[in-house]
Amino acid sequence: MTTDKIITTALRTIELETNAVSGLKASIDAGFSKAVSQIANSKGRLIVSGIGKSAIVAQKIVATLNSTGTPSVFMHAADAIHGDLGMVQSDDVVMVISKSGNSPEIKVLVPLVKNFGNILVGMVGNMQSFLALNSDIVLNTTVEQEACPINLAPTSSTTAQMVMGDALAVCLMEEKGFSSDDFAKYHPGGTLGKRLYLRVAEIASQNEKPKVLPAATIKEVIVEMTKRRLGVAVVVDEADKVLGIITDGDLRRMLEKTESITRLTAKDIMTNNPKTIDADVLAVTALEEMRKHNISQLITEENGLYNGIIHIHDLVKEGII
Repeated sequence: MTTDKIITTALRTIELETNAVSGLKASIDAGFSKAVSQIANSKGRLIVSGIGKSAIVAQKIVATLNSTGTPSVFMHAADAIHGDLGMVQSDDVVMVISKSGNSPEIKVLVPLVKNFGNILVGMVGNMQSFLALNSDIVLNTTVEQEACPINLAPTSSTTAQMVMGDALAVCLMEEKGFSSDDFAKYHPGGTLGKRLYLRVAEIASQNEKPKVLPAATIKEVIVEMTKRRLGVAVVVDEADKVLGIITDGDLRRMLEKTESITRLTAKDIMTNNPKTIDADVLAVTALEEMRKHNISQLITEENGLYNGIIHIHDLVKEGII
């Protein structure tokens, strides 16, 4: 294939799958709303099943639903009719995904689910199929054409199934009032979780806490900054109330302007009213403040008193950036 042919084929694939997704708008109807309500109000779980490529889509939908507050279980249609039906409980809703709706395994599975008395949701690409005609609720994922050049391999159809599953998941999130706190609870690991639960205090507590009194000599300031290895010294009063901050830059500017430093104190060279942040806020908020003010560290406070330092390098290390 030439470069032009490859690009043409790729663009055609994207166009066909875009059309498949766009065509789903007509399927978002009262039946879709009923499916959302039925799943949201169920006392059990959502059991999602399929065969072939639809089974792979079902696994992705289950993963999305579980991570957004809708308890779900994947059940392979072939395994279901050989024992796995035992996972289906009386309060569960069952959703079966199929393009044709007429696969042999689907034809065996559907009557069994119906006999159990569970609500059956069919996500199907053939509205005259066995699955469509025997489901309590039908989600229509019919596509005009697969992106496959011979119109056989599941491509546009599986994309439509994925998008329909996402639409279900997002609607269920809103129906259940799923919040960022809930998301953090289900995603405690990785960057996403950290952005939603990691607080400034947890990071600052790992750092040194450089501080000097206003009357500290320049030598004392330099010794404190060197000892604590954060490139700053916070100027506090006897009660640990923040008065100012001294950075490496402040020291360099002082040396450029002053012939003798013997009589200078921390109060003379500190920057007044430094940027601070409460130790209890999210670390991602600290990042936003640093970016807003174009600075690399913030003084953390607890109950209005000096608590520590959070540096942008800490946020990089934790994966917040």
